[in-house]
Amino acid sequence: MVVPSDTTMALESLPLGIIPTVDMSAPAGRGELARRLVRACAERGFFKAVNHGVPASVSSRLDAAASAFFARPARVKQAAGPPDPLGYGSRNIGAHGDVGELEYLLLHTEPDAVAGKAKTIDTEDPSRFSEAVNEYVDAVRRLACRVLDLLGEGLGLRDPTSFSRLISAVDSDSLLRFNHYPPSGNGGVGGAKGSTAIGFGEHTDPQILSVLRANDVDGLQVLLPDGHGGDEDWVQVPADPSAFFINVGDLLQALTNGRLVSIRHRVMASTSKPRLSTIYFAAPPLHAHISALPETVTLASPRRYRPFTWEEYKKAMYALRLSHNRLDLFQAGGDMLPGMAMINNNTR
Repeated sequence: MVVPSDTTMALESLPLGIIPTVDMSAPAGRGELARRLVRACAERGFFKAVNHGVPASVSSRLDAAASAFFARPARVKQAAGPPDPLGYGSRNIGAHGDVGELEYLLLHTEPDAVAGKAKTIDTEDPSRFSEAVNEYVDAVRRLACRVLDLLGEGLGLRDPTSFSRLISAVDSDSLLRFNHYPPSGNGGVGGAKGSTAIGFGEHTDPQILSVLRANDVDGLQVLLPDGHGGDEDWVQVPADPSAFFINVGDLLQALTNGRLVSIRHRVMASTSKPRLSTIYFAAPPLHAHISALPETVTLASPRRYRPFTWEEYKKAMYALRLSHNRLDLFQAGGDMLPGMAMINNNTR
């Protein structure tokens, strides 16, 4: 079904506190679509994609595979963990004290890696899980590449494919994450009454682009300017299982010299219904060189971040708390920040 174009935010109007909706069928033409995407990613860092071209059957098949896994007994699910960081995890998010009211499954998107994990995820028929994941990853990767190419065009890059080539490389480090949030009224994953309402704490995504789809349960919130003296408000994102929610990651902010913004977001645990979400994190190869593209650096907008590799950035990510602003450690100019020195010493 095609959503009428008048539901898509007009380019000239992006009211404060509103999540932009972008019609990926480009009813006003490709150039206008590129401009809308740049506006959404520059002012919000986040948008809702409708008419995105990903078949509903592909999403439904993956949802069924994920739901079947999370419905299994705890001891069976734990065989797919512990998260290192890939694999099955429950409540503990990372190694630095971050917790949430969820259980999750984190996979590398490379088919051989998926097949290896599938043996413990679906012991009855591993290929069933692998095929659902690979089909989904292929579809959302194509959507992510299309978004990134349009952003490249809208930003006026000499090579508009500069972003998408990073995530389509054969040695891409992209990931797929399944998050399952049991109703918090039932005590959350740990079974304890009165558990925190935070399902997944405040953070930005470190990769280039994130493509999220969830069921019909609300919970996702994004931090947007409220227009009153530069303050920010948490804005609830209404659930829509037919749409994809796409946000800018830290690397894309660095590659565009801050022109596009990596948005802070969180998930609140529902008190009545379970929430299931799937996020494709589009990332480059570990050795990829991340540096602001020349078109984004001017006298009026000097270079904000020093060059770094994705591997270097990942080390910083895993050494810090979830809510830490990692890009602060990679600011251009000046001496190395104390936090960066600590990370380098701990990862040699």
